Amino acid sequence: MNWTNELLDLYEKNQDIAGEVKYKTVKGKKGQELIPLILLPVFHTTVTAQITVTIAEDGGFLGAKTVSKEDNLTLIPVTDKSLSRTAGIEPHPFCDNLKYLAGDYMAYYRQGKKLKDYSDNYSLYIESLRKWQESPYTHKKVNAIYKYLCKGTLIKDLVGQDIILLDDEGKMLEAEKIQNVAQSDAFVRFCVEGIVNTKADILGDASGRYHAECWLDRTLQEAYIQYYSSILSEKDLCYLTGKRVSISYLQPKKIRHEGDGAKLISSNDESNYTFRGRFSNKAEAFAIGYEASQKVHNALKWIIRKRGYRWEDLCVVIWESGMYPVPSWNVDTDALVDEYEEFASQGDWDEDEVLESETGEAQASSFQRAMRGYGRTIGDMSRIVLLAFDSATTGRLAMTEYKSFESSRFLDNLTYWHEGCNWLQVKYKEGHKYEYMGMAGVSDIAEAIYGTEQNGKLVLNNKKMYAQVCKRLLPCISDRRKIPLDMVRQAVQKASSPVSYEKRYNWEAVLGIACAMVKKERKEQKKEEWSMALDKECKNRDYLYGRLLAVADKIERRTFDRDEDAGRETNADRLMNAFSQHPYQTWTIIERRIHPYLRKLDIKERNYYKKMMDDIYELFDADSFTNNDRLKGIYLLGYHSQMNEMRYQKAEEKKED
Repeated sequence: MNWTNELLDLYEKNQDIAGEVKYKTVKGKKGQELIPLILLPVFHTTVTAQITVTIAEDGGFLGAKTVSKEDNLTLIPVTDKSLSRTAGIEPHPFCDNLKYLAGDYMAYYRQGKKLKDYSDNYSLYIESLRKWQESPYTHKKVNAIYKYLCKGTLIKDLVGQDIILLDDEGKMLEAEKIQNVAQSDAFVRFCVEGIVNTKADILGDASGRYHAECWLDRTLQEAYIQYYSSILSEKDLCYLTGKRVSISYLQPKKIRHEGDGAKLISSNDESNYTFRGRFSNKAEAFAIGYEASQKVHNALKWIIRKRGYRWEDLCVVIWESGMYPVPSWNVDTDALVDEYEEFASQGDWDEDEVLESETGEAQASSFQRAMRGYGRTIGDMSRIVLLAFDSATTGRLAMTEYKSFESSRFLDNLTYWHEGCNWLQVKYKEGHKYEYMGMAGVSDIAEAIYGTEQNGKLVLNNKKMYAQVCKRLLPCISDRRKIPLDMVRQAVQKASSPVSYEKRYNWEAVLGIACAMVKKERKEQKKEEWSMALDKECKNRDYLYGRLLAVADKIERRTFDRDEDAGRETNADRLMNAFSQHPYQTWTIIERRIHPYLRKLDIKERNYYKKMMDDIYELFDADSFTNNDRLKGIYLLGYHSQMNEMRYQKAEEKKED
């Protein structure tokens, strides 16, 4: 299936919830936030409203109020032209701005230097509403609003409710705003009180109850769909469905978010190079049925808000054909396990897996259990669809990635990434430093490789770099592509400079990510297997030099006073960058400087570290030790493994004591 058929299939499978407003809880800058999720019915879109007007069934005015920012997203009917309107006059069929709805708008509008007449806006709107009201597909709420707006008193009524404020001359104040929108440009939505739906009407609403709010009434949505379908233009061949249907060359916007003006499909450039001499007109190049286009775009908008991720202009969305939950591809291993356990606790997963998650197994086993749980729930026959979009300009949106996998293959590739990069990682979780085995998330990788430390945190100020890192790592995660070598080198360089970080845990996070990337790169390029466990038999020069550096660092730290020397740098820290470039030359300096610290240790501990260094020396080949060439990233694996081994031994000694 191609991507349009995937989205058509997605819409058809979920069209029973079209028009329902649901909310998704996300973690924002101000804590938990509710994001509305709406699978738009065909011939509808969403806008942000500033004013709600309430009227009676007979068209009488009952009241008005301003809309809060938390509740301003409003579902409205549209035409193909009003959906794409810019500077022209194209009224929406039902709800719109004041200049379209108010028959008395010009009486309250202050003319500037350029005289403007908005009388045509109201005339075109009321004529459009009249046609719907007189059609066989009218609705009680359409009749009520038509009666009210024909009176031409909307601005007067809003002034009476102190919604619209006037100056001394009785004109709308230009500087006055509602939700940062000039009051003269405010968008109005309607509530109609007193209408009792018939049994047939109520059955048309999946919620089974009456909505006074017009933007929530699914019977009103269905009435408009039937009406607009009856007045669509003559039919032609749709290139998506192969059927003769009504064609539209005006495609929807707001794909990635509500303020997105970029279009995925466009054919309005007839004077330059759109057709490149192959076609005489745009109809020969590409023609899409209006309803099919609406379903494709509406499904895409819905799934992006439900399952998508955004970094600046880049947007990536992954979903499973049966809408089962799929593991997030961009999070770290620990977060992925937490996701699974949250899903498992909701009771929608295999009972055996839920019970198994409570046994307290090791982290590696927890990850494998999560992958088995996803695989068992999703099954082998379903598909995973991946789409990625980016824009170079504000008006054009490009699809940069499209893949359709068997679900089992996607889960295998995700497992391959996390297990191939498996290393000790550090992050902040629930207010404290937290360690886990696995791989960091995409955003953490971007901050570690290209970010800087600010106010105790790793920060990447160039937001576009998040998108660039995501673009390059996405094929590695989803399709087993090789990890970019320049990113590995950059990570090694960052990890080789601990003195650049004020907080040691930030450097430890960078070190863990660098080691994971080096491990992955060596497996892909050299077919080498490396693990976090210290390899005491390994004779690799770079690995051994890394071990020596870790021992030197440990010897010096053993003499530190916990309070007085907090945050103090060791010689190994200060010289680590030089050591990575000239190991033999720099090691002679480090070795000479650690002798005073060795003498401060008691005889037993001093001999312990001396023997440890002697054991490492013995593993060197005669020529490799004196080789002063730059160290490869493997030295970080030896360094980190040796540090972790010594820390583990110290913890065991404390337990024995």
